[in-house]
Amino acid sequence: MRTTRTLRTALLTTAAAGLAATALSTAPVSAAPAARTAPAAPAFLSAAQWPASHTPWTDGPVRQGLPEDGSFCTAGTTPASGTRHRDFRTELDTGARQTITVAPTTAKAKALAAELRTALATCLERMKEQDPGIEGVSKYHGRVNVEEGAYVYSIDTSYPEVGSTDIGLYAVGRDGRTVTVLEWGQLGDLDGAPLKGFKKTTATAVAKLH
Repeated sequence: MRTTRTLRTALLTTAAAGLAATALSTAPVSAAPAARTAPAAPAFLSAAQWPASHTPWTDGPVRQGLPEDGSFCTAGTTPASGTRHRDFRTELDTGARQTITVAPTTAKAKALAAELRTALATCLERMKEQDPGIEGVSKYHGRVNVEEGAYVYSIDTSYPEVGSTDIGLYAVGRDGRTVTVLEWGQLGDLDGAPLKGFKKTTATAVAKLH
């Protein structure tokens, strides 16, 4: 997703615990300790949890690693290791993506979330450097109070030469060692974007990670 236009066009695993018994000829049978159950992988949003659109959302499969058509805004920030992603789309010009990364430590997750926030805050400037014909406005829309917090941004872009406008909504949230990024985009501008609904989706996404 190199721009918001690209954005438009584009699990749980558990280990069963078993009990083993060790028989000794001169001692009673004793059960071995149960094996630890592996922690559940962070849960993704479902299609129905995105803000309502003119046509229903459909969700793609959860995939390992970074997407092949990675986000322009966060490129080079999110590591492939420990990362999964899921794409969503509608029948019209609206698309979305959720990326989840489980960092090795809470400290590294906190640092990743901070780097992602900086990447989103500076994304429009980098877009303009790559494409001088683009115009736009980038805004920070505040913190969503869920788990360790989530932060919402918008990037409103236009191409005056061709008369097209695009709006992208973005969020970064964290729960412990887990960081999630939400990306939503469609034709139009911020006035027509479901900002309130996107914040609700952000809160849901972070709350259901664990």
